[in-house]
Amino acid sequence: MLKGKKVLLGITGSIAAYKSAYLVRLLVRAGAEVKVVMTDAAAGFIGPLTLSTLSRNEVLTRISSDDTWANHVMLGRWADVMVVAPLSCNTLAKMAHGICDNLLQAVYLSATCPVVVAPAMDEDMWKHPSTQNNLQLISSFGNNIISVNEGELASGLFGPGRMAEPEEIVEWLTTWFEKKNDFSGKTVLITAGPTYEKIDPVRFIGNRSSGKMGIAIASAFLERGARVQLILGPSSQPVPAGIRTIKVESAREMYEAALTAFEEADIAVLCAAVADYSIAAPASEKLKKENGAPQILLTPTRDILKSLGEKKSGNQLLVGFALETHNEEQNALKKLKDKRADLLVLNSLQEEGAGFGYNTNKITIFDRKGGVTRFEKRPKKEVANDILNTILKFSDA
Repeated sequence: MLKGKKVLLGITGSIAAYKSAYLVRLLVRAGAEVKVVMTDAAAGFIGPLTLSTLSRNEVLTRISSDDTWANHVMLGRWADVMVVAPLSCNTLAKMAHGICDNLLQAVYLSATCPVVVAPAMDEDMWKHPSTQNNLQLISSFGNNIISVNEGELASGLFGPGRMAEPEEIVEWLTTWFEKKNDFSGKTVLITAGPTYEKIDPVRFIGNRSSGKMGIAIASAFLERGARVQLILGPSSQPVPAGIRTIKVESAREMYEAALTAFEEADIAVLCAAVADYSIAAPASEKLKKENGAPQILLTPTRDILKSLGEKKSGNQLLVGFALETHNEEQNALKKLKDKRADLLVLNSLQEEGAGFGYNTNKITIFDRKGGVTRFEKRPKKEVANDILNTILKFSDA
């Protein structure tokens, strides 16, 4: 599956850089075309000559050398995937915070291809809160993280922090490329983010949804070959290129956009946190405090999931979301049945680090055939792929 693929390998300053030579050899043997970018620190662990010989391409280390300029923009556009292995703690921090002080970082920040990283560092560095926070940050940007292994470390300690073995990285890439087309030909509708219900021209009723989970799901579908239509409520989160996005504000606007888009959708995933009530008569001018507390009359909004459940054909698959604070599973199962959904993803607010605004989430998925799949807390990028994999299994069952 790697035959003909263009792999841009970034190597950073870690003792694990010695494994990069074997990684290049395996990639080339699998039929990939490999180009290597190194940091100055990486060159202290393994020589560019070794890597250029194995990759059969010049190894790049500087943005400019003598009268030559390395076109970092074209490198990121040339590749089918950029792999940073090993990813040091230092480069991880730079990736998380957009620091551009070497060629590798310039390539990363301008890359239009997917990015995969294989971290390598000592146990205490790996476990440090800043490292874990940086990993969550780069995951929220859409990057893929290959988990570290446990074993003997350069310090002599035994624990987590070892870079995945070259064979594991090649296997991960092979599986990832195979998955890239498993939703090819499918049109997918995603709703994401909050809705804002206008009180007056200044104030509104809203909720804490950031849109991160829905955008992660949209990104995962795009990466796996689908045509994606995202209906996004007020959110400051970036949306990857290639996703057709309709911006809405109110529950009514989201309802109308979703019903229209659903006509062409094969799969609909309703992740948005839609308001249950809107303001019956929003004020045309800003309400003044001196006029006393306003009497605000709420009116129910139209139920998007229920409407699509009533409307869907036998060839369409409908996925709903539920966020509960009590009787979680009972309420989720009732919603699955009442709204005629095929799958229902339950989010829990009881789990620390899950729910609104976080880069991680913990879900349970129920299906209308009685199946239940539970997942541990994970980065939302990984949660998104868990949802897609569950959709595939349900469709094939």
